[in-house]
Amino acid sequence: MGRLDGLAAKRRGGLGVVWGRRRVGKSRLLLEWCRKHRGLYTVADRSSASIQRGYFARAAAEAIRGFDGVVYPDWRTLLGRLAAEARACGWRGPLVLDELPYWVETSPELPSVLQHWVDNDAAEAGLTVVVAGSAQAMMQGLVLDASAPLFGRAAELIEMKPLAAGHLPDALGVADPVEAVRAYSVWGGIPRYWELAADVRGGLDEAVDRLVLDPMGPLHLEPDRLLMEELPPAVTIRPLLDAIGFGAHRLTEIAGRIGQPATSLGRALARLQGMGLIERQLPYGESEKSSKRACYRIHDPFFRFWFKTVAPHRALLAAARPSSRRALWHRLCGALVAETWEDLCRQCVPRLDVAGSAAGRGGCAPWSVAGRYWHGNGPEWDVVARSVDGARLLVGEVKWGGGDPEGAVRAATRDLAGKGVPPISGLDPRGVDIVRVVFMAGAPPRAAIPAGTHVVDARQVLAALR
Repeated sequence: MGRLDGLAAKRRGGLGVVWGRRRVGKSRLLLEWCRKHRGLYTVADRSSASIQRGYFARAAAEAIRGFDGVVYPDWRTLLGRLAAEARACGWRGPLVLDELPYWVETSPELPSVLQHWVDNDAAEAGLTVVVAGSAQAMMQGLVLDASAPLFGRAAELIEMKPLAAGHLPDALGVADPVEAVRAYSVWGGIPRYWELAADVRGGLDEAVDRLVLDPMGPLHLEPDRLLMEELPPAVTIRPLLDAIGFGAHRLTEIAGRIGQPATSLGRALARLQGMGLIERQLPYGESEKSSKRACYRIHDPFFRFWFKTVAPHRALLAAARPSSRRALWHRLCGALVAETWEDLCRQCVPRLDVAGSAAGRGGCAPWSVAGRYWHGNGPEWDVVARSVDGARLLVGEVKWGGGDPEGAVRAATRDLAGKGVPPISGLDPRGVDIVRVVFMAGAPPRAAIPAGTHVVDARQVLAALR
């Protein structure tokens, strides 16, 4: 909210743009910000343009008395009067136009109208204006594309992303870091899902069943709804998510699974990446331009969970009793949690020091962004990262379950030593110090950790991801 507060404090006002996937908390943030500054919040729906202007005028009447007393024939007239009335009464906003893509859907001329209005009438009135939306492809096209009318006008560009995993324990009241990782593997970083889960008594299993697995649960069809609400709707590219959820990760595998040529999937895959739902992974150190070794994974934890548990078992879940639904979840959750744990271990690396504890506030994180390394049928490294000065190389092994943590850390240490150093292009292993790290949800006693090995547990990972 601090960046929005700074925008509101500018004497001549200005334009802000907020975007991000649905349920991430944009509207809640903007509502709270408007209340704080006594601003005006308006939100579009999918009605006709004239009805939308009527709703807008009614909302604006809360700040400018009598504004809804006339019918506005077009957006230029409405916005022009709004700026004139605001200037006359000394009202400077903020004015929030939420779900802008819905207005643009019925009024394609609106971006150009807004451009002229922001540059002239709104600037003269000193208005602070924020436009927001959840249809990410359209929002980025309206603001970030160099040919877009609003390109270069915004004083603040804010992409709201899911919350980091380290905030989940406080939000859900989960004291055990291992349980917090399990919860994050289902709900991801979406505040709305956290709110729903926090209202369910009985722990994670009960919340998963009541909210998602139960056909009457509020999140049972959540991915379908989210894809439908995109502009344009993204339901036509859902088969790619199904294919990846089934285990097809390479481009040719995905194409074969859905029966389309690989050359036709580039735009759909790029859109899913832009929505934050999938990620394109390359072996650590590989050029981004490479395509031969790239693989695709569902990146969002909730979507990954849903496409592993709900999508392929809809018929079973429709007829199953709660006990059968939970049995399905228990059978699948181990692999899902382990995959999420591995993701979190890579994410936290830039905020860890050599010993594996969270970097101090204001300190310099010694590691660059981490990845994983694989090549053909050769060995794989779960976590690889170079220090920012290039003098050290972190190689890590990720472990989730197991009843003998002492034995597991010794085995992981042997595995790391046996694999040596990944053959990263341009890396001379003789010129770097190797730092071996074992990531374990529950670490063994310090005395049991082999010399030369660092162990990072779930508490440390979550502390870093705050």
